Amino acid sequence: MFIDKAKVYVKGGDGGDGIVAFRREKYVPEGGPAGGDGGKGGDVIFRVDEGLRTLMDFRYQRHFKAERGVKGRNKSQHGANADNMIVRIPPGTVIIDDDTQEVLADLTRHGQQIVVARGGRGGRGNVRFATPSNPAPELAEHGEEGQERWIVLELKVMADVGLVGFPSVGKSTLLSVVSAAQPKIGAYHFTTITPNLGVVDVSEGRSFVMADLPGLIEGAHEGVGLGHEFLRHVERTRVIIHVVDMAGSEGRDPFDDWLKINEELKLYNAELENRPQIVAANKMDMPEAAEHLEKFRKQVKEVRPDLEIMPISSLTRQGIQELLYRTADLLDQIPEAPVIDEVTDLNERKIYKLAKEEEQDFVIRRENEDFVVESVKIEKMMKRMQLNSHDAILKLARTLRHMGVDDELRKRGAKDGTIVRIGDFEFEFVEGSSYY
Repeated sequence: MFIDKAKVYVKGGDGGDGIVAFRREKYVPEGGPAGGDGGKGGDVIFRVDEGLRTLMDFRYQRHFKAERGVKGRNKSQHGANADNMIVRIPPGTVIIDDDTQEVLADLTRHGQQIVVARGGRGGRGNVRFATPSNPAPELAEHGEEGQERWIVLELKVMADVGLVGFPSVGKSTLLSVVSAAQPKIGAYHFTTITPNLGVVDVSEGRSFVMADLPGLIEGAHEGVGLGHEFLRHVERTRVIIHVVDMAGSEGRDPFDDWLKINEELKLYNAELENRPQIVAANKMDMPEAAEHLEKFRKQVKEVRPDLEIMPISSLTRQGIQELLYRTADLLDQIPEAPVIDEVTDLNERKIYKLAKEEEQDFVIRRENEDFVVESVKIEKMMKRMQLNSHDAILKLARTLRHMGVDDELRKRGAKDGTIVRIGDFEFEFVEGSSYY
């Protein structure tokens, strides 16, 4: 089964907790701190595997969670970092953040990869908090939570040539004739509902990949019919073979069909208007096809005089070999499309710096007689700090004073005994002291 779109949940591993420990050695009275740091959580990494051609695997597994880091140990031993989780994806996969709709990466080459969810940093053990004034701190941190998000995967088939045209014009039949592909063929619209790929051997060691894409109808650029499910696959192709039913089998006008398909391509992506195109005038074995072709050539010449029109018949194989040779020659003249690499670390550093600046802000609001302090930095710190020791409370109090939270609470009317709430924690404000 061909699956070309999937929505999955990814979560980086949480960091391991740091610990509070002290040296316990013979003949070493009052040994110093020896609590080690926790290990880093594993990243979730999407990596391109050229052996895959579909997103089928994501139909059965939609949650990917990396392992958490190992807890720190005594004797200042660092906990082990968790292994990264590698998730294989096919070439041509576009990765999109489901919340922001930002394109995170467009991966096309074998081995390309991107970290979609970073693991959390390990918590620091008490050996990290030793100072001359407090040489034996009972203070350690929880591991940082791993990044989590929902992402959308969209697969755009990697084909050199794309067959486009209205339903039932003979695209699938053409692909079955020129390659070993065996697409479903039927005398009704939308027989083909997913892209079919075939390798075309032209001889002389030349070959290319051809994609039979689902039929297009008016309004496809707005999602009508198979709409976007079809059009996104056209973007990857280097050459478009526009298959036209020159016999007008269903009473359709070949020139009108050609105009409508090109208009849909342009409305979806303006760049497709300039994509190299060959018109395959199909069903030339049918009555009146020759007459329609002559009229079609005259009409197209007025609009696009440089367009190449090649008469063929998929049934009798008339003109098929000439079409393949011309397509191969055209591909030789067109350079490979530039590869879009994954998001750079530079962008991530900029985002990280911006986030750090925003963390410095805090908001104080009042709920009845209580005060509520809202701050990304403080809440993140409290989530990581193991607030079960006097040293941890003192560190929190120093941070609040340094950020100016104490002074702002006094201005708002906080007095001894006033309840101050930060996240899930509640404290009493004590004038001239700290929070308890």
